[in-house]
Amino acid sequence: MIPITEYAGRDVAVFGLGRTGLSAAKALRAGGARVHAWDDNEETRAKAEAAGLVLSDINKRDWQTFAALVLSPGVPYKFPQPHRIVRMAEMTGVPIVGDMELFARAVQSLPERGRPKIIGITGTNGKSTTTALIGHILKQAGRDVRIGGNIGTGVLDLAPLHANAVYVLELSSYQLDLVKSLHCDVAVLLNITPDHLDRHGGMEGYQAAKMRIFQNQTARDVAVIGFDDVITQSIAIGLSANGPARVIQASSTYALGRGVSAVDGRLYDSTTGQANFVGKLAECTALPGRHNHQNASAAYAACRSLGLDPQTIMDGLKSFPGLAHRLEMVGEIDGVKFVNDSKATNAEAAEQALKAYKNAYWIAGGVPKADGIKSLSSHFPNITKAYLIGDAEEAFADTLKGKVALQKCGTLEYAVQAAFKDASAAGDEHPVILLSPACASFDQFRDFEHRGDVFRSIVQSMMPQELKELA
Repeated sequence: MIPITEYAGRDVAVFGLGRTGLSAAKALRAGGARVHAWDDNEETRAKAEAAGLVLSDINKRDWQTFAALVLSPGVPYKFPQPHRIVRMAEMTGVPIVGDMELFARAVQSLPERGRPKIIGITGTNGKSTTTALIGHILKQAGRDVRIGGNIGTGVLDLAPLHANAVYVLELSSYQLDLVKSLHCDVAVLLNITPDHLDRHGGMEGYQAAKMRIFQNQTARDVAVIGFDDVITQSIAIGLSANGPARVIQASSTYALGRGVSAVDGRLYDSTTGQANFVGKLAECTALPGRHNHQNASAAYAACRSLGLDPQTIMDGLKSFPGLAHRLEMVGEIDGVKFVNDSKATNAEAAEQALKAYKNAYWIAGGVPKADGIKSLSSHFPNITKAYLIGDAEEAFADTLKGKVALQKCGTLEYAVQAAFKDASAAGDEHPVILLSPACASFDQFRDFEHRGDVFRSIVQSMMPQELKELA
């Protein structure tokens, strides 16, 4: 835990008691603040009490006594309209901060020579994988690494600050909306496509939130920016011309004159103006597909900027085990591979999976998003057959009819068994049974993690004993 001493002896309101809210409340309490923690959800309050937190209904408190409101990133801050707790703070002049801002101020309070390195990663897609990948490479290189933020561990639950540590932090747009003091030694922006627009008042607000990752960088710092979409291309060019930080472009589409590129599965470092071959990304088994090659390019650039040599970084890329539920290889039976991409809860996410595999026995369905899967039509040739489940079964069947062989399966278990039967009988080269649902999971599962765990369990139950022992 990182104790927050800034508010020692003062009253602080904490609203929203999910993972980040709980960690903020505990860190403030450890630093001597009088914490008044609350959540509107009764079940969440019960979990917070079970975790040792004393609750205080801030709706009934005198807000003039609060030195700050620590707001969970999940609570609407500005759009579509400020939450009533936000309005209360604004009416009484109480400053609003998030857990990441508390962390940033704690770092800022240290003498410069005692500050850790901070790598921040954001983007619409790929930020969790890239965060975990950077952390893995640095750990393999022997660095003292702490990984958290929007992934895994809340930032204030990480080990205490010291000069030799490297904090590798995933930053969501919601978290970035609430930071002013965060200074990233390396700031990574992977891509920007429309997402969470209701929470940011439109695309302009969403982009502005993402740009906050660069706001306190200096000439000693590095900005790693993906170069594969129009918005981030513009940002990279603009910061190269006007920003204080050194900009490194990262691409899985273009052979960059200066930057890091993954071209035809081969990683090149051209940061000096000369293209140097680093390694083959086909050897990085947990990073299939062009989108993961961009993640690898960005991770390479970030780690190289901290002084790691190319071979050490490549070794880390090869040994990266991947993230659960994100193109996770969960088994292989008789040459048929099973891939768990349960995190793909919309068509855009599923598109990355369908790009990665050319012979997919695709399991899709669940609670459909409004735009369905029509946007995936250019990738239908990669689908050998589709196995449809859940509420989206009929709608997806209508979209795929006449274009892709399909089977309505209802449940995930039946879909896996049907897909394996077909893939085993077909005699195709490199068949992949791909769970990439393009849907939310709540019709049949608690969440996407539960859906992915069930898929993994089904696959393991089908394995011969000797394969189970190896898995």
